[in-house]
Amino acid sequence: VHLQESGGGSVQIGGSLRLSCTASSGYVYKFFCTGWFRQVSGKEREGVASIDSQGGIHYADSVKGRFTVSRDNDARMLSLHMNSLKPDDTAMYYCATKFDCRPLSALQAQAYSYWGRGTQVTVSS
Repeated sequence: VHLQESGGGSVQIGGSLRLSCTASSGYVYKFFCTGWFRQVSGKEREGVASIDSQGGIHYADSVKGRFTVSRDNDARMLSLHMNSLKPDDTAMYYCATKFDCRPLSALQAQAYSYWGRGTQVTVSS
């Protein structure tokens, strides 16, 4: 399983970005759960948003109402639309996937098996 993120960059406070994550072939993508995580140097990786194989969605409280996660199973793509960005959103963003879709672990980084290399998002004034 290979995941590749894109779409990161620098944006001003209140701006928007769209992150994408494409998955390699070789497995049945639609059966896997997917998620977005972020990490700031020196801090633990935190769950941002996830969407499971049935379309169930979870968001971290810090991004609810501002971020929207979606997936296109045919295109093998996971997306994260980020609006009203704040300086606290600055981080390296990673996509991840796993086969076990238990809701309790939807935003737990340690539950995910496969990871992309990340894309940097920087929000500044």
